[in-house]
Amino acid sequence: METIENMCKTKENSTADDDEGNVWNDFIGIAADPPDKRKICEYCRRPEVVCWCSSVPSPPLCSRSRIVILQHPAEQKRCLRTAPMLSLGLESGKCLVFRGKRFPQQRHVEGDVSLDSIMTAKNTLLLYPSKNSIPMEELDASDGPFNLILLDGTWPQAKGIYATSPLLQKMRQVRLVMTRISTYVIRTQPMEGCLSTLETAAEALSILENDDRFREELIRPLQTLCEFQIANGAVEHQSKEYLIKHNQYNKIIGK
Repeated sequence: METIENMCKTKENSTADDDEGNVWNDFIGIAADPPDKRKICEYCRRPEVVCWCSSVPSPPLCSRSRIVILQHPAEQKRCLRTAPMLSLGLESGKCLVFRGKRFPQQRHVEGDVSLDSIMTAKNTLLLYPSKNSIPMEELDASDGPFNLILLDGTWPQAKGIYATSPLLQKMRQVRLVMTRISTYVIRTQPMEGCLSTLETAAEALSILENDDRFREELIRPLQTLCEFQIANGAVEHQSKEYLIKHNQYNKIIGK
């Protein structure tokens, strides 16, 4: 006659065997190949369901002046960047992107064009709000076409690039006199009137080329991106300056 103790052990062993069998069945149910990832657009490198390429100017806009972007490495990792929109919106060769924290370096070469030669050219301008910069409207058009250098990153990153790149500090510097609100409403801007890299380039080109099409058409991909993000749960951001002024900024403010 089987004892109660033996019956309990038999039940425990049976339960353990069942659990082990369930685990193996779970493994058997896993597909041998990894699941399919979302299809990526070959142009903007965004998932096709959130691709903004349909809003890019077609054909790309042709400008006399050239945009040269000095991009902080951290900016490249952001999924919601605007520099690629500019690269696709302008004719090939009219938007060059160099990455780093200090410029120029020997590796900063695009085709047969070195960044060093661009930065030392007489028709090169740096768009930067220093005390020596002048409004873009005051430029002499006869000095063009221009190479217009933009610093791409957060404001602290841009200041860091400027501080560690002596050649930038020696260049002719210009600024935009802006009062309008950025279209990039899903990202917090530091101050009222601050614009994304794309918007800055579009505004600058509209002045340099005396053509409003650059302002109107280049920012359409950004508008498409923001509309999609907001429709899927993103919220509109006010600038840091606005939030501080209205006592809505809940982060510690540095010195």
